[in-house]
Amino acid sequence: MIAGFDLDAFVRATLAEDLGEGGDITAAAVIPAEAMFDGVMASRDAIAVAGLLIAEAFFRALDPEVVLERLVEDGARVAAGTALLRVRGRARALLTAERSALNTVQHLSGIATLTAAYVDAIAGTGATLLDTRKTIPGLRLLEKYAVRMGGGTNHRMGLWDAAMIKDNHVAVAGDVGEAVARAVDAGIARIIVEVDRRDQIAPALAAGATWLLLDNMDPTALRAAVAEVAGRVPTEASGGVRLDTIRAIAETGVTYISVGRLTQSAPAADIGLDLALG
Repeated sequence: MIAGFDLDAFVRATLAEDLGEGGDITAAAVIPAEAMFDGVMASRDAIAVAGLLIAEAFFRALDPEVVLERLVEDGARVAAGTALLRVRGRARALLTAERSALNTVQHLSGIATLTAAYVDAIAGTGATLLDTRKTIPGLRLLEKYAVRMGGGTNHRMGLWDAAMIKDNHVAVAGDVGEAVARAVDAGIARIIVEVDRRDQIAPALAAGATWLLLDNMDPTALRAAVAEVAGRVPTEASGGVRLDTIRAIAETGVTYISVGRLTQSAPAADIGLDLALG
């Protein structure tokens, strides 16, 4: 299970949205109540898999007696045409749950697949790939789970688990040092500070920053910033990172690289559920 995520509530709300007040009028009209189906969910592309446990929950919610056979595990990297999940049960229930199950697996596997591509691109550099808070409201825990399934690492889960002082915070506080000092005075242990100029590094560290986010710096600037920090705190490169640029960024010696597009704009994986009369 996914820690902190209310799977039952998610399944109920998703199905309620799809069923509305009238239910699945297509399945009710077309499929005999006693009909049984046997089907396989399969990937049509090479992907990193995420979300099968959630798909299973959708099928169980509408057919408690459904027989489910998970053929691969979340986190697996599979070739195009790989069967992921076998489902056997009442046809009306399976067809009603199909779209909700597929939507979730396609979205989460898309995130995992894009994450895996970024992880592969920086292999051997020592840098760690991070996600961000650029997630769909209500789906953060699921999307960050998908990042982990793709081999990435989660950054902050929310506003509560670390301070992140960004340019607008600095503007209101007056300067970087003052903003950091206020966070220290508040007793916050983990203080991430965004800097976009090297002259902000020294005052941020002097005031008590425990992590520096080097924002929108090119590789040359990143290398100089990493040298100045000299390992005193972790460094994070962020801003406009793409698959074709991340390797050069990783080779500057930064500790972390955060990529918003992992959750913000990953394309859905092409996955289908083909059902055959059993």
